[in-house]
Amino acid sequence: MTAPVPPAPPPAPTPLTWLYVPGDRPAMMAKAVAGGADVVIVDLEDAVAPERRAYARDATAEFLSCAHGTPVHVRIADQADLPYVTGLPGLSGLRLPKIAHAAAVHAVAARAPGTDLYALLESALAVEHAYAIASAHPSVRGIALGEADLRADLGVREDAGLDWSRGRAVIAARAAGLAPPAQSVFPDVRDLAGLAASCRHGRALGMLGRAAIHPAQLPVIEEAYRPTVQEVASAREIVEAAARDAGAQALVDGRFVDAAIVAAARRTLTLAHRA
Repeated sequence: MTAPVPPAPPPAPTPLTWLYVPGDRPAMMAKAVAGGADVVIVDLEDAVAPERRAYARDATAEFLSCAHGTPVHVRIADQADLPYVTGLPGLSGLRLPKIAHAAAVHAVAARAPGTDLYALLESALAVEHAYAIASAHPSVRGIALGEADLRADLGVREDAGLDWSRGRAVIAARAAGLAPPAQSVFPDVRDLAGLAASCRHGRALGMLGRAAIHPAQLPVIEEAYRPTVQEVASAREIVEAAARDAGAQALVDGRFVDAAIVAAARRTLTLAHRA
């Protein structure tokens, strides 16, 4: 008799909060992994002054010498950082800045085999190549915009000027079978109301979650991106109706339900019940 096949483990919940911490501040790294973020990103790029880069590499390598309860990614400055961090037990993924071509992804994947990669699109050329980058290699787990650099490249002053690029990233990620991109950082750590409004706008564009630069931003992002009680109730009603009848149908309140709407409802319930 054939032994029963054990059920597949549930998929890991999609991160909603990604907390950046400078690579030259080991004390801050330790606090960050206990701070409640879904993912901590140790930054070897923008957050580290050039004269402290060697120290940051060593401090980051020491921090990654053991695994932590929270996934830890490293945003490298360039490929010269790879020998210091790849293969370490505490590394869960690499954030790749200024990726503009699929070939750049392949170059990193060859030097960091088996490591999850997240490409940052920070130029007009990168946005133009968004799908090619998102689908460049099986190790790519996500894409996101680096909005400060992209804003400078485009000469955009108003936030709405980036909406087309945000939509392009959302579509490219979906077409490549990736999770929706997380929003870029909100730089004013004191303006939590502005952060919440910006998150609602990003959510309306199809983005999911956000990078943060201060722990105070984390609960605001979490609340903005978690489904509301009403959304969960509506999704549950749709899924239950689909279980009764697999075909297209109308609910008692007149809403039409088909396979696409059911799939969206299931994604809502999965997000609502994330750990």
